[in-house]
Amino acid sequence: METENTKNIAANKSQRAVSFIHEPTDLQCGQAVLAMLLGRSVSEIVAFLNNDRETTLKEMKQVLAVNNMICSDTRKQAYKKEDLPQVCILSLETPRCWHWSLYHYGVFYDPEHGVMDDFPDSARKYFWEVREDY
Repeated sequence: METENTKNIAANKSQRAVSFIHEPTDLQCGQAVLAMLLGRSVSEIVAFLNNDRETTLKEMKQVLAVNNMICSDTRKQAYKKEDLPQVCILSLETPRCWHWSLYHYGVFYDPEHGVMDDFPDSARKYFWEVREDY
C-alpha cells in the first residue's frame, strides 16, 4: 500500500556519493544506514517506518524495495573487506550489540563509528547485497 511517506521517499531516490550520518540515538543505526544509502534524513526513515527504535531486516528490505532497490535474500558471512560486494548492508556483532552498518564502493559508513577503511571491531560480520531494481 502506497502512503504519502512512501511516495516521498521513492520520489527522491538518487544515485550519488554517500554522505555520512551519525545515528541520532543508539537504537537508530538501521534508520541511519537507510538514510545514508538513499540520500534521505533519519527522521524521514523513522516516519516512514513509524519506528524510532531497532530496525529489523524486514523493515530494511521494505524501505529498499519502495526505493526500487533489491536486498539479497541470502545472508552471507564476511571475514574480510574483499568478501563484500560493491554495496551492502552489514549486520555486525560488535562488543556492545548487534549493529547495522553500510559498505559502499570500498568504504564503510558506520553510523556509530564513522567513515572507515575496514570493519569496525566485530566478532561476526554478515551482509546482504543491495542493488538497484531496473
